[in-house]
Amino acid sequence: MSVPITLFIIQLLDPLTTGLDPFYAGLVSTAFFSPFIEEFSKVFPLFYRHGETQRSIFNLAVMVGLGFAIVELITYVVVVGVPWYFRLPGLLFHPASTSISAYGIATKRPVQFYAIAVALHFTNNFFALVNPFPVSVSIFVVALTVFVSWKLNQRTQEKIIV
Repeated sequence: MSVPITLFIIQLLDPLTTGLDPFYAGLVSTAFFSPFIEEFSKVFPLFYRHGETQRSIFNLAVMVGLGFAIVELITYVVVVGVPWYFRLPGLLFHPASTSISAYGIATKRPVQFYAIAVALHFTNNFFALVNPFPVSVSIFVVALTVFVSWKLNQRTQEKIIV
């Protein structure tokens, strides 16, 4: 469900970059639009889960993020032609960022944790485009995202969300 939502919204927003220099159009689309859209579309289905515990919402988010990452990896490798090893960090990043947003849903603070996930996603995408050494920054951002996710996982409880 997350991938079709992302593709639909991106098709609606990409015309907003028409007329911009290709570099800036890519920057706006990839660094600004994508984090908001992807993070929203990944956690959107989790808002409708009832009778779940904080931990189960968190674990579901990891699975949703992993599914999203796998589809994104296949798309970039098969359709765009990007080498597969450049897309591997996404297999860690997307589950971790989705679980950060889901922690917010589970603790009734979705906006705060969604903003954290978007900020991490923005940072990763922005530096992938403008940094001459994008792998070094990406490794740091992915590691930070996984660390935050891990710490939040330790705070989840088997408490049913009402």
